[in-house]
Amino acid sequence: MIEKVVSIGLSVGESWNIYKNRIEPKVLSGNEKRLSVVTGVHGDELEGQLVCYELNRILREKKEHLKGIVDIYPALNPLGVDSITRGVPGFDIDMNRIFPGDEEGAVTEHIASRIMDDISGSDFCVDLHASNIFLREIPQIRMSGKRADALLPYASLMNVDLIWIHESAPVLESTLSHGLNSIGVPTFVVEMGVGMRITKSYGHQITEGIFCLMKELGMWTGETIIPREPMVSLNRMLGLIHAEKAGIFLPFVEHLGVVEKGQPMGQILNPMDGTVMEDVVTPTSGLVFTLREYPVVSAGSLLARVLGGEEE
Repeated sequence: MIEKVVSIGLSVGESWNIYKNRIEPKVLSGNEKRLSVVTGVHGDELEGQLVCYELNRILREKKEHLKGIVDIYPALNPLGVDSITRGVPGFDIDMNRIFPGDEEGAVTEHIASRIMDDISGSDFCVDLHASNIFLREIPQIRMSGKRADALLPYASLMNVDLIWIHESAPVLESTLSHGLNSIGVPTFVVEMGVGMRITKSYGHQITEGIFCLMKELGMWTGETIIPREPMVSLNRMLGLIHAEKAGIFLPFVEHLGVVEKGQPMGQILNPMDGTVMEDVVTPTSGLVFTLREYPVVSAGSLLARVLGGEEE
């Protein structure tokens, strides 16, 4: 059942509407758990659109196995999705920096508050994101260290390749995931792929993981896969490779490839005079879980992240 979460009138005679699709079991007992799946908070991150489609399709076709309530929010920032804009167009604001919002605040804060209210009471929330247009990421879950003990057992069911546990930062306190965790809705962030694109294999991978999570929550009785065992970043070395020169980055390694310390990872080229501006090497051995997708770089641009072994 498609429901309107919030509607705000715009100056051009149109409305800013946010919708969700609620899918319920054929027979309700009144004790069902509820899972919320949200995406599109950044308008240029489209990887979650395929996941929403697949969830809707499978739940519709196999509804007899559904024992809980699933709320699917495919576009929390529909104006951004429609205009291929990361933030909210016309407001010059990153929507994922204004939560939990304010019911009596400005338009964007009001909308953020209504979204929080609507998701409130869920037993779990999965917040789907993509990378930006510059970097490609393997399917991963990101969470703060202080949430790791509670979320890690569930994140391990999500069929991702990596669980990245990071230190808390002030900016995280204004995100949807932090806001929901703060009011008792367990939430983690899924990152995958590249901005403005849909990677079909990643979408199916995460969809399968969500059904594994639903089975653990007692919401799904249908068949599920055995989820892949993710790498966990905790106490492991992390190599960050940044460009020292501007130019065109030509990688020598593959995304999700394994590299050795000191191995050439690529070159930064100067198309104007045919020279090599920089030979890029990896500072540590490990897995390339982030790789530059957009070839034009400036000094300081992130080229890759490498997850290494245990810290000494």
